Amino acid sequence: MKIVTSELPFKTTGQTDIINITREVQEEVLQSGVQDGSIMLFISGSTAALTTIEFESGVVNDLKKAIDRIAPRDIPYEHDRRWGDGNGFSHVRASLLGPSLSIPLMEGRLFLGTWQQVVLLDFDNRPRSRKVTVQIMGK
Repeated sequence: MKIVTSELPFKTTGQTDIINITREVQEEVLQSGVQDGSIMLFISGSTAALTTIEFESGVVNDLKKAIDRIAPRDIPYEHDRRWGDGNGFSHVRASLLGPSLSIPLMEGRLFLGTWQQVVLLDFDNRPRSRKVTVQIMGK
C-alpha cells in the first residue's frame, strides 16, 4: 500500500465561489503513480466545502440559488453578533456540504461519472487563499 499526501493551493473571491478542481486533483493522482485505491480530499477552514457536480453554468447557478435559499446572507446569525465579521452564513453553508470528499481510483483515474467534476466552494465574504489536502492511497 502506497500513501501520498500533498496540498493544492487555490485563490478564491469568496461569496459562494465554485471552482472546478478536477484537473488539478487528477494530476495529483497521475503524479502519485497509484493505479487502484482511493483519494481523500479535505479543505481546512470552516467557511469552505468540497463536493461534486456537473460543472456547467446552469447547475452552478442552480446550486448557488439553492444555497442562498437554505442559508441566506441577509438574516441574523448569532456568529455575527458575537464576532462582528458578517460571515455567519458562510459557516452554516460550509457545514451543510462538508470539508471532505472521498473518490475511488481505478486504473490511475478518478472514478467519476461522465459529467461529474470535483468542486471547491468558498462561502466566505472575502477573498481567501485555500489549500486542499490530497491523500492518495492504493497500489
